[in-house]
Amino acid sequence: METKDYEKIFKAFANKRRLDIIAYLQTKNEATVGDIAMKIKLSFKATSKHLIILSTINILEKEQRNLLVFYRMNKSLPKNIKSIISSFSNSRE
Repeated sequence: METKDYEKIFKAFANKRRLDIIAYLQTKNEATVGDIAMKIKLSFKATSKHLIILSTINILEKEQRNLLVFYRMNKSLPKNIKSIISSFSNSRE
């Protein structure tokens, strides 16, 4: 990864709602936009914007199934990014 890639990731992590999404998806295999929005108590539209940011930088993967979009953590993240996410998620318990 290049420095600019880390910059994008850290900027994405610098938002409470996106951290809430990551923590939630760490405990779930996958979830729809509606499920995530309800969990983090945010509108569907605002949640979608946060999810787009996280999927654009490959923190999340998404899969369209009929009318629903399912999000899950990207399993092929670099080890150091996984470690940061794991540390964050463990500190929230």
